[in-house]
Amino acid sequence: MTVPAAGAAADTTEAPARHTPRIHRAWWVALVVLGALVAAAGFRSSTGALLVPLETEFGWSRATTSGAVTANLVVYGLTAPFAAALMERFGIRRVVVSSLLLVAVGSGLTTVMTQAWQLWLLWGLAVGIGTGAMALVLGSVVANRWFVEARRGLVTGIFSAAGAAGQLVFLPGIAALATGPGWRWAALVVTGAALLLAPIVLLVVRDRPADVGLRPFGAPATGTAGGDHSAYPTVTGPGPARLALRTLRDSARSPVFWILFGTFWICGWSTNGLIGTHFIPAAHDHGMPETTAAGLLALVGVFDLVGTIASGWLTDKVDPRFLLCGYYGFRGLSLLFVPALLGPDIHPSLFLFIVFYGLDWVATVPPTIALCRRHFGVARSSVVFGWVFAAHMVGAGVAASYAGWVRQGTGSYDTAWLTAGGLCLFAALACLAITRTPQRGLWNPDHEETDVAAVA
Repeated sequence: MTVPAAGAAADTTEAPARHTPRIHRAWWVALVVLGALVAAAGFRSSTGALLVPLETEFGWSRATTSGAVTANLVVYGLTAPFAAALMERFGIRRVVVSSLLLVAVGSGLTTVMTQAWQLWLLWGLAVGIGTGAMALVLGSVVANRWFVEARRGLVTGIFSAAGAAGQLVFLPGIAALATGPGWRWAALVVTGAALLLAPIVLLVVRDRPADVGLRPFGAPATGTAGGDHSAYPTVTGPGPARLALRTLRDSARSPVFWILFGTFWICGWSTNGLIGTHFIPAAHDHGMPETTAAGLLALVGVFDLVGTIASGWLTDKVDPRFLLCGYYGFRGLSLLFVPALLGPDIHPSLFLFIVFYGLDWVATVPPTIALCRRHFGVARSSVVFGWVFAAHMVGAGVAASYAGWVRQGTGSYDTAWLTAGGLCLFAALACLAITRTPQRGLWNPDHEETDVAAVA
């Protein structure tokens, strides 16, 4: 009787080994999502390298092309909270694949445009919606679903660094194509990359660990494999648009939301809107070749990979409020010196600015996401961050147009640099007003299927 019992025990211990993956599925999902984020950032950042070629061919003014960039950035940002809600309702995979196809269509059709309104429609609306649905909100959703809380800071930092990697991978090549064979070749490269990525997303990405009988990475292996969703509470009930608007209404009662909203608006102003859109043409004004300026922006991407991943690691260990204060403060000081740094050649002071700005580029993202989780709960944090991220891109859109108007009106970007520096210093002080603990009583229990205060 003891021998069969021993054999049964042996069978029981061997079974889990046959079903335990060597590498958790969460990392494969994260890798493919990282690719989508890199591509989306590259697609969106291509605008800065194409301003001068478009103006040269069609005779459009800097205000006209900057306006199209503004439309792209604003649509990109306003898509984010609704994209997060769509992912909650229809799943990550469907939303990402649909977005890639929309980017492919929008970018491809720009090659046959002849009027400025077509640039606004295709570049501003189609590519704006497509890339907005694959913005940093996507990384937040995946980190919340596939990883336990103790791992999310680092993973979010890696996802955030994808934006810089997008510049690193795409921008120098796009600039070289735009100044060589022509800007249409650059647009077709974006189309091809989006079409190639779509089937990979379909093959690898799943919406939740439970869909493949797994728990989030780092969760204890107790109970049934796929039956515990406690690591990521599912929000059910209203449709995507209603969920996004309801979340905005509820979170707007908190002063913390408006601080995060305002500081991220300034973050977008000082990164995507100003540096991302106008650094290349500003450097060109000072005699620097466009390909050289694009290479410097790519270098920003290299150092941002280090800075943002380090920021994710620090977010798990340091109060996010103090991290944000430091990031915005040092960024503001650096921007005040830009007018004196630009010239036809790369010199040590300019290189030092590029290194520092790279380390700080989107280091603000991991602590901002962490504060969204802390104050609004994990169940709604992705949608809340979607609205905060919308502010980021609206701020970027305003800055893109503002800097274009400054350049057209004064002949230089000096006022634009100084304005951005002052705004960042203000944001640094505002971050210190965020409370350490969540404010209770802000959520209507009828609208929340889980106790977000307990989860947070």
